[in-house]
Amino acid sequence: MIARLSGTLLEKNPPYLVIDINGVGYEVEAPLGLFSDLPENGKQVAILIHHHFSQDSQTLYGFASLGERELFRKLLKISGIGAKMALNILSGASGEELSRYVTMGDVAALTRLPGIGKKTAERIIMELRDKLDGISIGGAEGSIGTGTAVAADPATEASHALTSLGYKPAEVSRMVRAVAEPGMEAEEIIRKALQTRVKPNE
Repeated sequence: MIARLSGTLLEKNPPYLVIDINGVGYEVEAPLGLFSDLPENGKQVAILIHHHFSQDSQTLYGFASLGERELFRKLLKISGIGAKMALNILSGASGEELSRYVTMGDVAALTRLPGIGKKTAERIIMELRDKLDGISIGGAEGSIGTGTAVAADPATEASHALTSLGYKPAEVSRMVRAVAEPGMEAEEIIRKALQTRVKPNE
């Protein structure tokens, strides 16, 4: 079971990143918020991992902190929420935001997250409300190691904005890749990406 990866960042293409460890490239899926904390390609990086097994595949999910990974694992225990949906939830809301929504019973805020309907939002609140104690969502302990921090690039900023509009991470990745060019600002990427779509997926 893989719990942590430390190596050279080869590629970051939300929601995927690739880390080279002794010549082997590990593909990791991660919440979009993690990408703004990643260093430039070629730099050293260390992230926490949830090693997910399904009937016909294995997937590595990466997280910036122990608390975020624990929150992901608690989401997986909720009926009707799989790994992909849990990742979408944490891409649409930070761990702190999700914790606040659950504590306040804010169904409306949860339904604004990609793929979350009213019944699922109510189930998340009911299942997590009493299970958040002891989870340090925003703590530094066990957090991502990236070396020198760098500002989010325009493509990453655009990806965050498109996700907040309700697009799914995988769709956001395709939209941004299709229009982003060197030198473009985030606003221009967003505008061109939106021109390729009429509205977010329901």
